[in-house]
Amino acid sequence: MSVSTQVTTDPLSLPVQYIRGIGPKRSAALENVGVRTVFDLFFYVPRRYLDRSAIVTIAQLRRVLQPGGIFDPGTQEAPADVRRDYTVVGEVRSFRVMGMGRKSRFVLVLADQTGSMQCVWFGGVNFWKKAFRIGETLAVSGQPTAFAGVLQFVHPDLDRISPAAAGGGKPDPFTEPEEQEGAPAIDWARTLNTGGLVPLYPSGQELARFGLDSAGFRRTIGSVIRTHLDRVREVLPDSLLAAHGLVPLSDAIRSVHFPHSNAELQRALRRLKYHELFIFQLKLALKRRWVKQQTKGIPFNPKSALARKLVDSLPFQLTRAQVRVIREISGDMESPGPMNRLLQGDVGSGKTIVALVAMLIAVENGYQAVFLAPTEILAEQHYKTLTALLANLPVTIRLLVGAQRTRLRRDVLEDVRAGSARIVVGTHALFEKNVEFGKLGFVVIDEQHRFGVLQRASIRKKGENPDVLVMTATPIPRTLSLTLYGDLDVSIIDELPLHRKPIKTTLADETAKESVYKFVREQVEKGRQAYFVYPLIEESESLDLKAATSHVEYLQRQAFPELRLGLIHGRLPSDEKDRIMEAFVHKDLDILVATTVIEVGIDVPNASIMVIENAERFGLSQLHQLRGRVGRGSDQSYCILLTKKWIATGAGRASRRTSDPLSLDQDRLAEQRLATMASTTDGFKIAEVDLQLRGPGDFFGTRQSGIPQFKVADILTDTHLLDIARADAFGLVDRDPSLRQPEHRVLAEHLRSHFREELSLVQVG
Repeated sequence: MSVSTQVTTDPLSLPVQYIRGIGPKRSAALENVGVRTVFDLFFYVPRRYLDRSAIVTIAQLRRVLQPGGIFDPGTQEAPADVRRDYTVVGEVRSFRVMGMGRKSRFVLVLADQTGSMQCVWFGGVNFWKKAFRIGETLAVSGQPTAFAGVLQFVHPDLDRISPAAAGGGKPDPFTEPEEQEGAPAIDWARTLNTGGLVPLYPSGQELARFGLDSAGFRRTIGSVIRTHLDRVREVLPDSLLAAHGLVPLSDAIRSVHFPHSNAELQRALRRLKYHELFIFQLKLALKRRWVKQQTKGIPFNPKSALARKLVDSLPFQLTRAQVRVIREISGDMESPGPMNRLLQGDVGSGKTIVALVAMLIAVENGYQAVFLAPTEILAEQHYKTLTALLANLPVTIRLLVGAQRTRLRRDVLEDVRAGSARIVVGTHALFEKNVEFGKLGFVVIDEQHRFGVLQRASIRKKGENPDVLVMTATPIPRTLSLTLYGDLDVSIIDELPLHRKPIKTTLADETAKESVYKFVREQVEKGRQAYFVYPLIEESESLDLKAATSHVEYLQRQAFPELRLGLIHGRLPSDEKDRIMEAFVHKDLDILVATTVIEVGIDVPNASIMVIENAERFGLSQLHQLRGRVGRGSDQSYCILLTKKWIATGAGRASRRTSDPLSLDQDRLAEQRLATMASTTDGFKIAEVDLQLRGPGDFFGTRQSGIPQFKVADILTDTHLLDIARADAFGLVDRDPSLRQPEHRVLAEHLRSHFREELSLVQVG
């Protein structure tokens, strides 16, 4: 790669284990939250802040609790992530333990020149009664309450301002109110819990066990800032800092942890967000540059008689979007560099045909092609679809999955090794060491987010830099696409086949199911077929859900005794699933009762009704994928979402049984999901809502999906910064792909120090 991966001696890459006060045990706990080095610790930013910038007297604090009376010491409105607390500075007058046993509490009386108040702690009494001395001065912060008419803070944060003076006396902290606007002369740089905006850090039971609660992080990071911040070198070029008015990196680190004002905090956050997004986009730009210009690929001849024969044999015309995407892909295949392209297309948009055309170009050039699917049922479905499309073409296609008989598997492996298998469809089984290709030149990866980066690297190594086409039926919002697939060229099939009609989606509560059954019966009598989908295979004692295995009996005996029903779910053996699906495809079944095993891959044009029971239990993307199983023919199709009455109507929540497993918050989210489904069939609009509801980490249903977890930036709200950082990063790599210019020297060293492992995987698409 253009940026060497040699080790540097950046002092900020020092492991936190060697920082004074941390050691091996704390460093192990920190590693679990992604903190391994000093630099990582600097970027462990607070989750929110407490505004304790103004100090009040006890008399002023008492006014806060008066009816209609509020004392607001600040004039600047706090942002959403900043909570306004009150801070009092006073002298310890007395303290004692009240109550006995588990009900005991520690009560401390604090006083200033305007009055007195109590500070109360429940639990840890033996610790607190040894923690204070009469006469010492404390700064305590919290939200005021009143108990039996007594003003108090419960479990306040505190800082020691001065020890008890000789003779029990000390200067009053409010001796110069006019000069200091009512604030005492306190060196806030020496405090941790009061004064200014106080940071609250993400923590947890494991971290707190090692003294790394929020206050522990403040102490630790404060110490590291004092000892290491002067070693921070500016990473970004001066030209970028000036162009965007960004504060220096060291100032931003100090201010994000210990800001003096909200304005200073916002400047620091903007700098660190830009920094994080820029570095991420820079890695993508370097990766893309390397793959496109530094790696030798296969220059295919895009003219293919096989592909032309396939297209001419289709019973329909390709859409303009499909033709456009085929041209984009064939243009990439013709270039000498390896292709790395993402193909996005909604369910039913015709991605498989596009991928097959590209694979046939590779086959005609003497190479093998691989179609990689995330599950066996999807691999089997793709295999059958491709086999049918290739029926009149002299192209051998083989299937390789884990659950194959030994003899069949041996035959497939031999065909793959000899090169006689021109197209190979498979699952993770293709990654195994004993899978050898004769001449692999093209790889199609379906739903890339389900495969790890090392797995994708291993399949590429089985050929000589083969072209890679990544396909997804999950419409990806633009902001997420720029982070998850930002190093790939993107093609989008943004129209459905001409014969398709929009699916009519209806939301109904369970009281209407008899009319739903009547509608399904009428549609079947017209020659159509239907799906009934359930979230579980068997009944759950803890969840009031209908399960496929039990409800199919009800549907057969009570609802549709005259119709032919079948049941399919993931636990059935492969041959049984094949038998049932074949019966449904050949119209030997009228209704297919299923779990989400049919979410992807199943294509039955005659099936025009999708009934989803307990629809509130499904995710938005999952509902959209299920709906995509119908509407694949020329007839009008319908999707009926059956749900609880209070979900469907938005009313009656107050009368729900308290034992119902859905919380009110979950109800509201379910309402949003189902309302979105009923209002649009646009996959990209649905994906935007899904991303907003679930967040980027859970967008694909798993946090192991390769989606970057930014520490400071938020790709949902920082889209403007993301666009700027991407343009800057890709522009810089275009101008200086090796980062050898003097103003980029520190940036190159920063990448080598902190991202060696990622840079070593730069060739993985």
